[in-house]
Amino acid sequence: MTDEARSLKALVRDRYAQAARQVAGGRASCCGSGVSAACCDPITSNLYTAAEAGTLPAAAVQASLGCGNPTALADLRPGEVVLDLGSGGGIDVLLSARRVGPTGKAYGLDMTDEMLALAQANLRASGLTNVEFLKGDIEAIPLPDASVDVIVSNCVINLAADKDRVLREAWRVLRPGGRFAVADVVARGEIPAAVRRDLELWAGCVAGALTDREYEAKLAAAGFTGVGIEVTRAYGAGDAEAFRSAVPGADAGAVAGRFVSAFVRATKPLPSS
Repeated sequence: MTDEARSLKALVRDRYAQAARQVAGGRASCCGSGVSAACCDPITSNLYTAAEAGTLPAAAVQASLGCGNPTALADLRPGEVVLDLGSGGGIDVLLSARRVGPTGKAYGLDMTDEMLALAQANLRASGLTNVEFLKGDIEAIPLPDASVDVIVSNCVINLAADKDRVLREAWRVLRPGGRFAVADVVARGEIPAAVRRDLELWAGCVAGALTDREYEAKLAAAGFTGVGIEVTRAYGAGDAEAFRSAVPGADAGAVAGRFVSAFVRATKPLPSS
């Protein structure tokens, strides 16, 4: 791992540990207020319906730091095994567990101790019994080959320094015919080098974003087929100004019109007959 990759991982861990501590202390994580209109970052605001939020512990909703709602778009089915990469406070794991039912299972994987502790508390409050949270890196998933039916993730893959390795690991743990269904920030067009170099912006889900063509190419290189990218939210000039207030020092002009939230789908193909 390079020094830059280590620095990025440490920054991401610290950022999300701080968010978990805020929620555990009774305060909403900045930009993690779920259905609240008071959220400071347009990327993370209003992602879950009131009905969805009402089925979950309040702390799970308050800790949400995603950019989409992958569980609503992943077509989860009863009895399936789901893995959430970078599960944070557990909101998407708990929603997935309800969708797959008692005959299915939902795993959450996170590297941050504070988020894992918060997720375990949310699990206890939920009363669900088909959930397991794991500590580890999304570049080295601690599950066997071909053990998962669906992988979801919510604005986390863009944070990884080695995205190719993440996607290869996702392919490894999926069963043949398994589905990759993640929400992520995707870049449109050329991104200024200053933004790419800014680790604070990277930890804020922007500088590390792939373009749609890069995402498609990396998924194909990992072995996936049927790749599709569906834009779920585009960010204009007003959103960029709100983002600058969420990430002090951010250049709103460099962000405006260059990033979207998207739902990224792909499939691990069945073996050739």
